[in-house]
Amino acid sequence: MRKLIATVCLMGAMILPAHAAEVAVLDWRAALMNTEAAQVSLNQLENEVGEQQREAQSLGQELQSLQQRLESEGELMSDAERESMIRELQRKGSRFEQLRQHVGQAQQRSEQQFLQQAEPTLERAVDQVIQRHDIDILVEPQGVLHSSMDLPNLTDEVTQTFNSLN
Repeated sequence: MRKLIATVCLMGAMILPAHAAEVAVLDWRAALMNTEAAQVSLNQLENEVGEQQREAQSLGQELQSLQQRLESEGELMSDAERESMIRELQRKGSRFEQLRQHVGQAQQRSEQQFLQQAEPTLERAVDQVIQRHDIDILVEPQGVLHSSMDLPNLTDEVTQTFNSLN
């Protein structure tokens, strides 16, 4: 997608005559994440790893509680109690790390799969909106250092166009 935007910007700047260019802003990430397809993808991910996320959150709270208890009461405990609590911390910490890695990998896979599937449709949506508004230069909001005028923001329109293409 960056290549598309960079190419559009570069080509627009190179072929522009000396008159004012039509410039607009597009936050393509926001446009994409607000699509119906993105919501479906997020729901699928939640169905896949939601239970594991909840288990990891619960374990995280338990680990924090155990750590605080060990710090505050550890010197008052017998050696056997302290060692038992340390083993429990290690066991739960290991499970927490496994869950965290699994959820992170699933999120990464889901994002990559969604982006691969959505990119052609996003490019078509961007092209349609560019043509509809006769845009010469399209920039990302983060790329605008200064503008003396309000640039049209096409993000919502790209989202709507993307949704209509599916």
